[in-house]
Amino acid sequence: MLLINNDDVFKLLTMEDCIRVQEEAFRKIPTGGAIHRPRIDMYMPTDQDDSYYRWGSMEGANDGYFAIRMKSDVITWPRTPDGNWTEEKYCREPGTYCGLIFLLSTRNAEPLAFINDGALQHMRVGGGAGIGAKHLAREDAHVVGMLGSGGMARTYLEAFAAVRDIQQCKVYSPNPDNREAYADEMSRKLGIEVIAVDSAKEAVTGVDILSSCTTSMKPVYDADWIEPGMHVTNLSRREISDKAMDKFDVVVRQGTAGLQMRQTERFQAERGFSPAAFIGGTPEQMKLIPEKNPEPGFGGDSPEFKDRGKGGDKPDFADLVSGKASGRTRADQVTFYRNVGNQGLQFSSVGGWVYAQALARGMGRELPTDWLLQDIRD
Repeated sequence: MLLINNDDVFKLLTMEDCIRVQEEAFRKIPTGGAIHRPRIDMYMPTDQDDSYYRWGSMEGANDGYFAIRMKSDVITWPRTPDGNWTEEKYCREPGTYCGLIFLLSTRNAEPLAFINDGALQHMRVGGGAGIGAKHLAREDAHVVGMLGSGGMARTYLEAFAAVRDIQQCKVYSPNPDNREAYADEMSRKLGIEVIAVDSAKEAVTGVDILSSCTTSMKPVYDADWIEPGMHVTNLSRREISDKAMDKFDVVVRQGTAGLQMRQTERFQAERGFSPAAFIGGTPEQMKLIPEKNPEPGFGGDSPEFKDRGKGGDKPDFADLVSGKASGRTRADQVTFYRNVGNQGLQFSSVGGWVYAQALARGMGRELPTDWLLQDIRD
């Protein structure tokens, strides 16, 4: 098996491939060719009064690969001088992080790789935003307004440039040095004009694609700044106000983001000895799995989005590409892609691609597979 670090991932993974493999995997969800388990977090107090320990994990499988992405963080929520608050995290000490993707074969259950998740995490989220822009932004979208100047803001802009002829980006973040560094780096990397501006309103005004990529826990722009014809996307729900949601004519979810789901053929409570089961394969294949006291589902998907925007409950990417739901039908519509969902499947699809490229190019560090095998049945 292989240990693949972040430097390897940056060399092996292009944004074009990142977008392509995710889109191919998402299309297979309705038929059982791909499956995912949304993220679940567990919180425990630390020895500090201002922090919590958080374990997060998510899983997915497609095309012979299964992945579980695991994160171990200490979380704090500091207040800023302007009254905002952000989520900060670390592992062991500030500046270091622990996130791993464990990749396995669904053909013979063999462990295949451990992949550091940092580079792949930024790429897979940016790739999701690119999928949204590919299907919902106007074909003549050339100008991006970017709120945020961190790692995600970099991959988001890279993804937009992969699917549209982006010629200019206006970036704003509260720290002038950070937004200037972003403008310099991304203009050189993408060969486009990237301008650091002095306010969020200036970054939003007159753009074709509006993206928020921040750690803010409250809205980062005014709903009245949204203009006809814009395509909008986000990093977190908290960046967008309910008033802004009501401005969107077309809303598409990437996929399921949480476990508050209706009972379906693919998600079943108390199936066999599983308290909750996400099931792939054909209906015939699914009959091999015993049932145990199946119960009706509960709640509904993404309640904070269910009744917001125009038109009630929102379709997901599979609905859009299958023709069950319409995307943009007029140039003046405001479209929104909720860039959250299918998280576990993002890691199996992109992680599987990275692993295959590492094998082909002789990259990564080899580890004895026997270290992870045993002769005692578990």
